[in-house]
Amino acid sequence: MDWKTLWDTVSDVCFDIALKLIGALLVLIIGRALIKFALKHFPKGSDKHPLDPTARQFFMSITKVALHVMLIVILVAILGVPMASVIAVVGSAGAAIALALQGSLSNLAAGIMLLIFKPLKLGDYVETDGVGGTVSDLGIFYTTLITPDNRHVTIPNSTLTNAIITNYSREENRRVDLVFTADYGTDAEQAKALILKTLSAHQSVLTAPAPFVRMTALTDSSLQFTVRVWCKAENYWDVKFDLTEQIKVLFDQNGIDIPYPQLDVHVKK
Repeated sequence: MDWKTLWDTVSDVCFDIALKLIGALLVLIIGRALIKFALKHFPKGSDKHPLDPTARQFFMSITKVALHVMLIVILVAILGVPMASVIAVVGSAGAAIALALQGSLSNLAAGIMLLIFKPLKLGDYVETDGVGGTVSDLGIFYTTLITPDNRHVTIPNSTLTNAIITNYSREENRRVDLVFTADYGTDAEQAKALILKTLSAHQSVLTAPAPFVRMTALTDSSLQFTVRVWCKAENYWDVKFDLTEQIKVLFDQNGIDIPYPQLDVHVKK
């Protein structure tokens, strides 16, 4: 083989490789743009049957992974790698990856379980595994909570399926429980009337179920009054703080003392 023939052969090979690389690059750029477009316009369902936001977020995550895998396979085919070899490699790699990623696969299965049984959804405030926060993302492997002090907490889905989840947003109404104390010289009926007056004046306190005010205990130094009222879930903290402040002010205005622990110390000389 002379130099001219060798040069022509090398040139043809390099040209063919260059075309494949350029084609693969174009497909990569176009493919990524199409994936972004598809995810941006992911279906929301119809007006009559809208897709649940949590389910939509989950399916978007799965679709994103599947589309990227398809893009990689197309790129490999463009580069001229025999598909039989690709399938063999993928099969072998898949078995090895499955063993190495058992935890991730369990998180994936757990994510599907969370989607089916719906113990939580986007926007819910929940407490689980010692953490409380608003669900901001339910992915295929992890769920993200935003705590009241704006921390992002990422929890594996498998942990959620094996933990107790307290969902404070599932029901429309919540009950506010409060306890107030007054000294033994207090007229119990007067104290109850003052508390009920405060409850009825608060615009966020629901009238049904009716507010509950009873003297529930005689402690060492005080009368104990238990208060239970209902409100919309989103008004829970406002009602709790407002009533605590307002009843304290009303007790002070009517001469009702709230006792506190005292200790007398006698010094012997």
